[in-house]
Amino acid sequence: MKGRLEDRRLLTGQGRFISDWNFPNQAYAAFLRSDRAHAEIVSVDVGAALEAPGVLAVLTGRDVAEAGYKSIPTNLGVKDRFGEPLKKPPRPVLAQGKVRHVGECVACVVAESAQLAQDAAELIAVEYRDLPAVTAADKALAPGAAQLHAELPGNLSFDWVAGDEAATEAAFRAADRVVKLALDNPRMVGNPMEPRACSGTYDAATQKYALYACTQGTAGMRGQLVYTMGVPDDRIDVIAEDVGGGFGVRFNMYAEYCAVLLAAKKTGRPVKWTGSRSEVFLSDEQGRDVASTSELALADSGKFLALRFSYIADLGAYLAPTGPFINTQGVVACLTGVYEVPAACARVKLAVTNKAPGAAYRGAGRPVMSYMLERLVDAAALELGIDPAELRRRNLVTQDKFPYTTANGITYDCGDFEGVLADALEASDWAGFAARRAQSRSQGKLRGRGMAAYIEASGGGFAPSDQVELRFGADGGVTMYAVSHSHGQGHETSYAQIVSSVLGVPIEKFRLRNGDPAVRLVGNATGGSRSLLGVGSVMKLAAKQVVEKGLALAARDLEAAAADIEFRDGSYRIRGTDRAITLLALAQKHAGTANALDVKTEGRFGVTFP
Repeated sequence: MKGRLEDRRLLTGQGRFISDWNFPNQAYAAFLRSDRAHAEIVSVDVGAALEAPGVLAVLTGRDVAEAGYKSIPTNLGVKDRFGEPLKKPPRPVLAQGKVRHVGECVACVVAESAQLAQDAAELIAVEYRDLPAVTAADKALAPGAAQLHAELPGNLSFDWVAGDEAATEAAFRAADRVVKLALDNPRMVGNPMEPRACSGTYDAATQKYALYACTQGTAGMRGQLVYTMGVPDDRIDVIAEDVGGGFGVRFNMYAEYCAVLLAAKKTGRPVKWTGSRSEVFLSDEQGRDVASTSELALADSGKFLALRFSYIADLGAYLAPTGPFINTQGVVACLTGVYEVPAACARVKLAVTNKAPGAAYRGAGRPVMSYMLERLVDAAALELGIDPAELRRRNLVTQDKFPYTTANGITYDCGDFEGVLADALEASDWAGFAARRAQSRSQGKLRGRGMAAYIEASGGGFAPSDQVELRFGADGGVTMYAVSHSHGQGHETSYAQIVSSVLGVPIEKFRLRNGDPAVRLVGNATGGSRSLLGVGSVMKLAAKQVVEKGLALAARDLEAAAADIEFRDGSYRIRGTDRAITLLALAQKHAGTANALDVKTEGRFGVTFP
């Protein structure tokens, strides 16, 4: 634990997770969820629930509509192959008119205890008229399939092409060989250690809401709440400290969060909801679920001429805020992988089915593309009779080609793919495999081997920039503020190491505050392997600005000209003398004054490909 700032706090039970947030006079929420995949709601009778012991309120879709809540948002920055924007069916906070997947929220019960709320939820009588359900994307797009939304004829939300179709088609016509492969990338459930939960408060005097939630980023979630609830940005705070896992499923806002805030307003009391493990599997966003057909055009020499992918992504019953992006731009960012491919294109269809909404899960689109591409390369190696490592080597982007622009317009900044492959082959004794396999066979055992090469688009984000703030206390402490959120990544240590290396301040002096509502910052949530690249880089910029800011102040305190001051090893010194003052001492001296060394800054860093 030495040198790591968060470990002792977490290992000794001093963390502050959602279950640790409790308020005086707190009430508890439970949700009645649909037990049908697809059905019309004929009626919802909440009378018995309202009469149950300890019940304070019961909310349904009607209450949400009367409150003026809009759809949970989603967006996509590209047009489809016909120049049309993404078709977005409404996604209500509580079901209105229909339910479209098992686990969809139908009603919210607020009571004096969690058990009383759950008991009352079971008393709500819902009359359903069952409708045909579709649970596979290809069947959802087939003629005659049951329709989920009037806004999505044929259950198709988006039909998109990335890359150059004409050039790709020409390359396939000229190819000596074409290898084709159909694959399914199954649906995944994130299931973090800490089940999804939240607490909501409402202050009638200020008309301000506060949501305490397990999230990967407070700023983005606040924006989604602002849109759905229709309230000004300064009327909602989103607070999160420790979070027990993310995996992408904690990136977006959920219906329960809006419902809890509405319940807090209606009851005039703080309201807490803690999801069960079963609710995680029913209602958390899920990931992947892609059916694909992949094709590779080759010359007899094994050189790649073109790639063509066609895939259908199953987005579930509703479009999650990031679901469309992940399954379009997120996937094709790595369309050609580590290979030099002259032409490539991908045809993407986004379909809706009667499943939980799909969005990010560990890699957010990039594993889908890597899986399709690397399986295809292995199939080509088998068909051509070429060693899989050798086929890859012949087609790698060579070091002299960087920066390299792919066939679909993505620029890789740097890389040594040949060197990495050579190191991997040596470390694994790839050439000695035949002998090892023969030895295994002599013992009645089977031995296999596999290889995959991938590249990951990292560092991108939805926010216009990443802002950070450094504040110095009179006690000698340094507080770092950021929007990115640590849920196992160790940001407190990582950011402190970066800033400490510039300022020369001992690492134990640092403290990280994620998304503190008193310090409103713009920035990206943690995800896409981007926090150290984005926020870490801005932390370094901020630290350098602190050093620069302190030069004039140190010159004044040391009674010297600013030109004579140098900063080295954590201290400001008068050149050629032993007179100096440490940056930390200078910061302590002026903490809380107009001369404080506090800095707020921002930066925007593009996508990179580590």
